[in-house]
Amino acid sequence: MTIFMLLPISVIAILAFAVTRPNAFRIERSILIQAPPDKIFYFINDFHQWQAWSPWEKIDPTMQRIYSGTPQGIGTIYDWEGKGKSGAGRMEITESRISSEIFIQLDFIKPFKAHNIAEFRLIPEGQYTELTWSMHGPSPYISKLMGIFLNIDRTIGKDFEKGLNRLKQIIETHPSSNHI
Repeated sequence: MTIFMLLPISVIAILAFAVTRPNAFRIERSILIQAPPDKIFYFINDFHQWQAWSPWEKIDPTMQRIYSGTPQGIGTIYDWEGKGKSGAGRMEITESRISSEIFIQLDFIKPFKAHNIAEFRLIPEGQYTELTWSMHGPSPYISKLMGIFLNIDRTIGKDFEKGLNRLKQIIETHPSSNHI
């Protein structure tokens, strides 16, 4: 068999394999923070605080942010747009249960469209709180195809870990402060 026959067969095999991939994804990371849940909750429930700990806040110095809706909690909206890697999108807090969990509708507009849910869960464990950050959503065909070559769990998971570690550092370094 020549290379000219192997190449189309390989492409068809990859395209067919993508169809068999899961229709949804979930990424999740957790960390223990030495603080009560209410202390951590504030830093997540107020989008203004994200600039201090979010792994994506510093990747694009041109990024513009617009805060609207309520100041914090349900109805808080954060729109962003940048010229670099940050792209454009919107987050809106859709559920906020004091000191226990927050659900965010996460809509990416650029460089690709996607509609996902981000969740933060806080579980007290003695002097610590287990904070879990997850994101889940549908996997359209193009995402399934990209997933063959790019491990999205590893890529986004690494960013989640950076953000969780930064949040831990801020909270444990400034135990009496409710904001940065």
